[in-house]
Amino acid sequence: MRPAAQSFRVSSQRAPSPHPKTPQPSSAPTLRPYQVKVVNGVYEKISAGFNRIGILAGTGAGKTVISGQICAHARRLGLRLMFVVHLDVLVGQTADKLRSFGLDCGFIKAGWKEDPTAPIQIASVQTLAQRDWWRDWEAQIVFYDEAHTTLFSQVGQEILEEVYPRAVHLAMTATPYRLGQGQLGDFLQTYVAAPVPSELQNMGFLAPMRYFGLPAEGQVELGEVTLVDGDFEIKGLKNACDRPELITRVVEEWCRLTPNKRTIAFCVDVEHARHVAEAFNDAGIPADLVAGSTSRKERQRLYSALGSGELMVLTSCNVISIGFDEPSVEVGLLLRPTQSVALHQQQIGRVMRISPNTGKTCGIILDQAGNLSRLGFPEDIERYDLPVSDDEDRKTPVGRSKLKGCPDCGAWVHLSAVDCPECPHSWASEPTISAQDLIELWPRERFKSVDDVAILCKLFHYLRQQNYAKGRAPHQCDRAFYQLTNRLPEENWYSGAIFGTEPTRNNYVDYKTYLERVAFRLQKDLTWAIEEFQKEFGHVTWP
Repeated sequence: MRPAAQSFRVSSQRAPSPHPKTPQPSSAPTLRPYQVKVVNGVYEKISAGFNRIGILAGTGAGKTVISGQICAHARRLGLRLMFVVHLDVLVGQTADKLRSFGLDCGFIKAGWKEDPTAPIQIASVQTLAQRDWWRDWEAQIVFYDEAHTTLFSQVGQEILEEVYPRAVHLAMTATPYRLGQGQLGDFLQTYVAAPVPSELQNMGFLAPMRYFGLPAEGQVELGEVTLVDGDFEIKGLKNACDRPELITRVVEEWCRLTPNKRTIAFCVDVEHARHVAEAFNDAGIPADLVAGSTSRKERQRLYSALGSGELMVLTSCNVISIGFDEPSVEVGLLLRPTQSVALHQQQIGRVMRISPNTGKTCGIILDQAGNLSRLGFPEDIERYDLPVSDDEDRKTPVGRSKLKGCPDCGAWVHLSAVDCPECPHSWASEPTISAQDLIELWPRERFKSVDDVAILCKLFHYLRQQNYAKGRAPHQCDRAFYQLTNRLPEENWYSGAIFGTEPTRNNYVDYKTYLERVAFRLQKDLTWAIEEFQKEFGHVTWP
């Protein structure tokens, strides 16, 4: 089956008038220009003969508007469409969005009224696995919401390969990168992508962001926490994160950096979320918890209270990472370390929505979990792509470094390495989480646009100081600076970078000892050590 793609084409910002049998209300969403381009791009792919198509659009790009418009066009052509979701809360949200396009739906979801005659079915993967009648319901289009999850469920694979193999399958996601086995590129033929976050920010459709995270010496791998299916095991994370002293620091840092701003917190588990909410309440800051067991009505009450400012902090575990839409929220607390790029970007995306009516000027991330250093910034994504299982490079999005430097020998190894292949260093012995003050972090692209010499020099000095504190070879600092700024440091920036303009004799001796250790590791001669010594102190006699 190949829908008439030319009949689908959108020629303006507002969708074309639908068939009389499916009246489109005057309040139907108006598509942004790039959303029109995405919708038409899907139809061009269908016209070219593809029937397994990815739709890649980051959080805040308007995925529900794009999908709603496609559903409206499908209904206009008399096609039958199944819309697959994986969370209960998304059933109601999807239904609300489709109603805004004048569409009535049936449901394949426990507790919702089923209507097998409806031409559009909103289906939960959990209920699909427990029902059989839908297998005889001929779907011509299948829409997978959060496709990095729904498409890889057992029932999602059955739909794709067995039940509707000849249908058009549209797989929508904000983050095509998955942990564990299987990637979207293994099952899809092609894709259409919305603009990346930095482009949407430049267009004014996403809020500018500020980021605060742990200083370099605190940003370490959680080597002692076991990995399960590619991500940190929850029990180990709970032991590392759900500690009174760290939760106290969360509240203190919020009060210091983002007081009186609407905030959502992403926690390790429900108990951790409860402890964080209690700590805020104890500090006189109105806070509450939303969990998987929270009813839809209660969730809406909590979200409304957060939007009105009655509630200042809302904590959760795996509830508001997906499907939460309250644009007025300004702050996101990253309290759960993760290896999942999808989860990381979804969490940040919750505070990237614009809300000019509430005076929101930017979104702010307070990262106590080290996720920014581990997984990167949304602004540094240069393009979207479909990763495949046998291509490690494509599973890592642009903006995330795939290498880390060994602090002992200077070797560059893959991020996943636990033991350095060149020396005895092991990341498994490093501490789990730092409770130091947060410092402001910049996305890579922002550094590349900086021309202020004073700022660049200050950045270089900071990198030199952190490099020395970790015992890394001096050249690693130069490399890191170049990766951030696309330029080399100026020769005069080395002087006093680590110890300032009035070094002591102990500074001389300590730096000499450090350079001797590095020279031994790297098999450098004394001349190299003296030259590095004089970069910092000038032409001072070698102690």
